[in-house]
Amino acid sequence: MFAVTQVTTLLSHDLTWAGFGRAMLVLALMWWAWSAFVWAANTQQGESSLLRVMLLAGMLLIFVAGLALPHAFEEHSTLFATTYAAVRLLHLGLYTQASRQGNASWEAISGFAVTVLLGMGLLVAGSFTSGATRIVLWTLAAAIDYAGPAWLTRERLRGLQYVAVAHFAERYGLFVIICLGESIVAIGVGASGLHLDAALVAAVALGLLVTIALWWVYFDRVSSEAEERLRGHDDPVLAAADSYSYLHLPLVAGIIVFAVGAKVLVHDSGHSLPDAARLCLCGGVAMYLAAHFAFRLRIAGERAWPQLLVAGALLVLFALSGAFAGWAVTALVAVLLAGLCAAERAPAR
Repeated sequence: MFAVTQVTTLLSHDLTWAGFGRAMLVLALMWWAWSAFVWAANTQQGESSLLRVMLLAGMLLIFVAGLALPHAFEEHSTLFATTYAAVRLLHLGLYTQASRQGNASWEAISGFAVTVLLGMGLLVAGSFTSGATRIVLWTLAAAIDYAGPAWLTRERLRGLQYVAVAHFAERYGLFVIICLGESIVAIGVGASGLHLDAALVAAVALGLLVTIALWWVYFDRVSSEAEERLRGHDDPVLAAADSYSYLHLPLVAGIIVFAVGAKVLVHDSGHSLPDAARLCLCGGVAMYLAAHFAFRLRIAGERAWPQLLVAGALLVLFALSGAFAGWAVTALVAVLLAGLCAAERAPAR
């Protein structure tokens, strides 16, 4: 949760395309570390002392990485890279122990362990460089780490482990809730110290309505249906990896980008928003909906075309709303999401 907050802080301090790229890079790293813990913990017994020690050690290391995150591309790059790499090595340790207990396939583990070690080597090496060189090396490190289970060992990944579906789906749902909570915190932080006039109250209320609608899109019925589909899936490991580990990254990224836009919104509620902040508001929600469409398509074979339609409408809204007050833009976003929720709820009812 702290690391997610730090990603939001990093992006809000540099609302440029370069700043967006750096924020998404560190978010991808943090997401992958958390996702790997979900998978590794899925192979362990709940009362395992080793699991508890590993989780506590990982918590301490990722907290330090989170402290270094706002300056990860500056003076704290090596601290960020080394603590993060240590977390990824903990994952390999948990999987090694699980393979000895017969709860995970050593063949699959040894396959993606190579990409983990190579990626973390590039991450640490990149921390001793600067500027574009560091960004290139860190992007390559993340790509290699993600590529391990995605492509290089995909066939072997099928036999990696048994997927405890209830635990697995719950953990990813909790991360979505954490990110939605961060958007609420961002709204509160943006409003701190400001005079509570009608425009500010409207902006806060509308921002919260958008957050509620994002929650509704995910949790009204799709999350439980996805869990049931995964429970009976013919290829559960690959379905879980694609649907949750990979496709949830742009989904949570959309929430975080929206949170940055909401923070600017409440600070400048009565005025037209800068293009970057307006793009965060509209584009972040559009990214979330597009990722949710892909998630539903992969896990359940559903083509939720209304979600893509609303995502496209949000991009049109961004293009046409340059002169609108911030609260008015957010009101239109909320209306579009409310229409989507109602349209998807009607067939279920």
